[in-house]
Amino acid sequence: MTPPDPRSVRRRCQRAFSWIPVIFISGVVAWSYYAYVVQLCVETVRNIGEKIVYLLAYHVLFIMFAWTYWQTMFTKPMNPLKEFHLSYSDKQLLDSEDRLESQQEILRRIVKDLPVFTRTVSGAIRFCNHCLLVKPDRCHHCSVCDKCILKMDHHCPWVNNCVGFSNYKFFMLFLVYSLLYCLFITATDLQYFIQVWTNGLPDTQAKFHIMFLLFAASMFSVSLASLFSYHCWLVCKNRSTLEAFRAPAFRHGTDKNGFSLGLSKNFRQVFGDEKKYWPLPVFSSLGDGCSFPTCLVNQDPEQPSAPSGHPCVKTGGTLHQFTSRSLQKSQSRLLNSEGLWRVVPEDEDKTGTSNPAVVVENES
Repeated sequence: MTPPDPRSVRRRCQRAFSWIPVIFISGVVAWSYYAYVVQLCVETVRNIGEKIVYLLAYHVLFIMFAWTYWQTMFTKPMNPLKEFHLSYSDKQLLDSEDRLESQQEILRRIVKDLPVFTRTVSGAIRFCNHCLLVKPDRCHHCSVCDKCILKMDHHCPWVNNCVGFSNYKFFMLFLVYSLLYCLFITATDLQYFIQVWTNGLPDTQAKFHIMFLLFAASMFSVSLASLFSYHCWLVCKNRSTLEAFRAPAFRHGTDKNGFSLGLSKNFRQVFGDEKKYWPLPVFSSLGDGCSFPTCLVNQDPEQPSAPSGHPCVKTGGTLHQFTSRSLQKSQSRLLNSEGLWRVVPEDEDKTGTSNPAVVVENES
């Protein structure tokens, strides 16, 4: 009998342990449901009208909290399209070539028809040696998932999933409803918590639940409020957590505001154009996750030229040569504001990194 692969065993153990934070959160939420509904509303609150209002409002918030948590946790992160993967022949060529110039020619041919404009800090193409693909803009390799994730924000242990293009809206709504959930519990439980300390309630087990319910809800409210505020700032600036720590690099250098299109467009890029879907955990983000509009990228010589009549580069997937997937109409509207685009003068273009698209370098 063949002994099991140690790496496979280690991977299975990591997957099992990765669910511990989720189980912890689920246990806390289950206890809070029992403590609030049974011990507070049913056993402690005496006013019928107050009891009905509390229960109705609580269950609305609880359902939205559970729905967004589920969507964030079980929405599969999107990976780069097949156009960004090296073909079998390209893999063979890349492995067989030892000369740098030959490898450069291979990568130059691969990226010439792709809307890829970000680089490593040194100006090289962002190439993933694990997935064997050219990384689309804002894509990063997750060491936990062992995959390249489109518009990766971070890997969240509390949902045991990568937060990226496919579920970032769900993650934001999860923060919103979990914060409202905790604030609502804190606000409605406070008066009965005071009665516990002033001996205004009968000596029952409800006292224990009322006290710890307030402690837990208020503690989570503080941490959630800070996290939610931070991600609101990221949405307004059109940055991911990774981009906030390390600014994206373009052909002419790094720029922390490289993908920012203004407050309104930044918000709609995450939540979409249709307002009726904003508070719901249904996918409505704009674009395909592989390309994003930006006003700071000048066109590379190796890239296909922009459509006639538009003197600037539009990296939102509108290049005719990139036919993997057409953009939604709402995404196209992000690109129609000509004031957002800047043409880099020739003098400035000459100061850019020389031949940045032909150097093979794995991004750290």
